[in-house]
Amino acid sequence: EYDVFLNFRGEDTRYTFTDHLYNALVDKCIRTFKDNEELAYGKPIKRELLDAIDKPRMAVIILSKDYASSTWCLEELAKIVECMEDRGMRVLPIFYHVDPRDVQNQTETFASAFDEHGNHFKDQNIEKVKMWRDALKRVANLSEHYLKDG
Repeated sequence: EYDVFLNFRGEDTRYTFTDHLYNALVDKCIRTFKDNEELAYGKPIKRELLDAIDKPRMAVIILSKDYASSTWCLEELAKIVECMEDRGMRVLPIFYHVDPRDVQNQTETFASAFDEHGNHFKDQNIEKVKMWRDALKRVANLSEHYLKDG
């Protein structure tokens, strides 16, 4: 049973910001879920990972430069938004080395990531891409913590 679920793109922040945040939370006796696996592009998200999102009262979403290129991050994000709407999960977005407007408007690296997802899923599951876009917009418009340097 966890208090906080960390949602992040491993390649961007796993060994830097996310590790520091995780250790700080654990040091304060806050039970924190952080997935330790490196995830390959296109592999289906594990059921256990989605189940782990169901339990905590809070999720911290670390939005980084290439966050939206990860289908795993976006799948987790959609589940987090579902929990936010269904059971009032608290969600804290952190904008790590990205401009919040790029996330909100899905420009820059977020635009190119969604273009790629649109091409990849165009024949089979374009609704999934729309769901990811909507979830990202929803979270990006919550109160924000913007880390430019550090």
